[in-house]
Amino acid sequence: MGRFELVLDADIRDFAAGGRNFAALTTRSRSGEARTHIMWIDADDEYLLVNTEVHRQKYRDVGVDPRVTVTVWDAENPYRYIEVRGTVVGEARGEEARSHIDRLSRRYTGADYGAPIQSERVLLRIAPRKAYRKL
Repeated sequence: MGRFELVLDADIRDFAAGGRNFAALTTRSRSGEARTHIMWIDADDEYLLVNTEVHRQKYRDVGVDPRVTVTVWDAENPYRYIEVRGTVVGEARGEEARSHIDRLSRRYTGADYGAPIQSERVLLRIAPRKAYRKL
């Protein structure tokens, strides 16, 4: 089985940033209820990256409680997965968030992001605290 770690190591980064693996992002509401959102996922050398819009509930939730859990499963073998418990420690908006959603969309769909932007794109940076893997 896997083990817990305190850093975003290369295996976890590559699993989250490669291919078309989906993620379940779990946030907490103001009342403490857990909410899980199925998302596209990305990573850089330090953070898991989630791109959303500022009007969406997941963004409002992390404003209340920045602690999240992200589970990413292998699109071809769901028994291979990672779970990262972490904290949203930063965000980017504007051109950085917009160009990121286009890159992410090309990875998942083969084309730029086509859905209308309803508010403003925001890229959330999640710093890992613990990680569990079964790769």
